[in-house]
Amino acid sequence: MNKVKIGIIFGGTSEEHPVSVKSAQEVARNLDAGKYEPFWIGITQDGAWRLCAGPGEGWETGEHRPVTLSPDRSAPGLHVLAEGRREVIELDVVLPVLHGRHGEDGAMQGLLELSGLPYVGCDVPSSALCIDKSLAYTVVANAGIATPVCRVVAADETPDADRLDYPVFVKPARSGSSFGVSKVSGAEELASAVAAARKYDSKVLVEDAVVGSEVGCAVLGNELDLIVGEVDQITLSHGFFRIHQEIDPESGSENSTVTVPAAIPAETRVRVQETAKKIYRALGCRGLARVDMFLKEDGTVLLNEVNTFPGLTRYSRYPRMMAAAGFSFADVLDRAVSLALTGKVQ
Repeated sequence: MNKVKIGIIFGGTSEEHPVSVKSAQEVARNLDAGKYEPFWIGITQDGAWRLCAGPGEGWETGEHRPVTLSPDRSAPGLHVLAEGRREVIELDVVLPVLHGRHGEDGAMQGLLELSGLPYVGCDVPSSALCIDKSLAYTVVANAGIATPVCRVVAADETPDADRLDYPVFVKPARSGSSFGVSKVSGAEELASAVAAARKYDSKVLVEDAVVGSEVGCAVLGNELDLIVGEVDQITLSHGFFRIHQEIDPESGSENSTVTVPAAIPAETRVRVQETAKKIYRALGCRGLARVDMFLKEDGTVLLNEVNTFPGLTRYSRYPRMMAAAGFSFADVLDRAVSLALTGKVQ
């Protein structure tokens, strides 16, 4: 049987570049060498594309060749530049292991759509929709699912600190992994929190704090044919969940504990999973995504955010939730690739 030629893109120009590299390293450890012939495309933080041996240490400075992904369907695939010559590598599918800006926002997906290559994960509209939390809230609320009370602060706007009920969370509208997020306990902290969020996005959200626990659900599939992982639950000692910004997340978090399966009643677990599937479908997601939610004491489930290409690191929540449901990381990769190639979970 011929191996599937898979282009694996990692790195990227967003603040989540290091997380992407760690995710790609886990993909490398779990990708079935008997099924796949990988072509590793690393994008440096300044945007250079490099065909390299893999996402190991030193990939940005080690031996590599400049490469581009052609949007021209008459000459698709990877175009490798070497010694003034152009070599073309045809691919069967692309796995964009990218997080955040230019990875989960529809930009990369647009390039892949132009190329005509099948790719793993959400498409252009769902990626663009989910990266903008305020737009995602609007769509999900219209589907009858609760969302946090949220105010949008435009680039030229200054929020009225005296009209808010504290605490609130201030966050960039289009960013991930808690970059630029602040918990604001009083009016005197608001201006600096908005400034911190604007380092990542000109559009800022001010959200009322939700009293409840944070839960999540891994989803894999398209439309009606969905697989969900076990629900997880985050317990915080202080602050908010921001493990990807910690110094040594592989050794554990300084302020959070993630429990999977979540310590919640069976009927609540089913409600969370069904809500995650409803959110996933409402936003037009496909392939895979992690749906983060809040669970209130009265059982109400609210959307927090949707990650259209969730972290796949050793400490990431998505693979842990799927593993708890009986799906190994290698199995998840196989099923995600199958979805990209056939549209069905196999």
